[in-house]
Amino acid sequence: MKSSPKLLVCLALALSSIGTPFVAADEEFVGEEELQKITAVFVNEHPREQIELFWVNPDLSEDDPERLIHEANIAPRGGSHHSETFESHEFAYEHNGEMHYIIVDRPNAHDEQVIVVGGAGEGIRVRCDISLESGKSSGYLDILVQPYWAPRGAIRFLELVRMGYYDGVVFNRVVPKFLIQFGIAKDYDTRTEVRDVAIWDDYDPAVAFEPGFVSYAGTGPDSRTAEIFIVMPGASQEQLARFGKNDWETPFGFVEGNLENLSKIYSGYGDMPPWGKGRCKDARTSHHCDCSSFLLMLTYIFIFIKLHEIRSRLPTHLCERWLHHLSPEELPSP
Repeated sequence: MKSSPKLLVCLALALSSIGTPFVAADEEFVGEEELQKITAVFVNEHPREQIELFWVNPDLSEDDPERLIHEANIAPRGGSHHSETFESHEFAYEHNGEMHYIIVDRPNAHDEQVIVVGGAGEGIRVRCDISLESGKSSGYLDILVQPYWAPRGAIRFLELVRMGYYDGVVFNRVVPKFLIQFGIAKDYDTRTEVRDVAIWDDYDPAVAFEPGFVSYAGTGPDSRTAEIFIVMPGASQEQLARFGKNDWETPFGFVEGNLENLSKIYSGYGDMPPWGKGRCKDARTSHHCDCSSFLLMLTYIFIFIKLHEIRSRLPTHLCERWLHHLSPEELPSP
């Protein structure tokens, strides 16, 4: 029996209409896939207050009470929350009676973005009590940490301060009109553990270096661990322009107030070898090492003891104690 031409036309139209919604749905699905997935890490650096984080529903109006959807409660002093989300998604939190809104839009090469919550304040103050000339005199440095300049660097620095990592460290590299460097923990096991944990680089915030600015020392991309340098007073404009050329040299704070105490730090050892008599460099790890620990690894116990006795009589500058505070009123008297 021959097929009717009218029947064939109707069948073709029916099949075409049935396939249409599937094609449209597939195109819509592809569009959703084009949104970049991001791991957003929210960190609360407020010293006391818990922060409630919300996800903002873009499909609801601003006056809709259900627009803000509870995401997490983030504990103070370095508490964090990881959210698997998409680029351009918005989050919000309340701080000091004001709502703060954040759009996730700056992932790094690892599809991660670190965001510090707690209000866009002036920063987080950290004080370093300094012992000069083997305890004969003392001073202090106040560092104002700027988490929004370099979130990863700032968060890691504050974490190490809270755990007491920098207590008792020496300034192992002091070069006038250039930089001062520290970050080798006095305990060998502690510093070995910490320097094995490197953090990813931050975005360049386009903040130009100035005397007193604080940054990490590193050996290459994503190499920052615990060693910190501070730009010394009197650094030339040419030298200041060189700072920040490397990806890992991103300032995360600055020494607040007068920089006079930086100039008082003993610089007799100078730069690290071969440019000066500063602390030695471990060729195996490319990290600056404590000479006494290097001798100890070679089991020269007697030489280590004598070296320790001799060095104890030389001018030494220690970061004896680091205090993590929020405001000048909370800092102890000098």
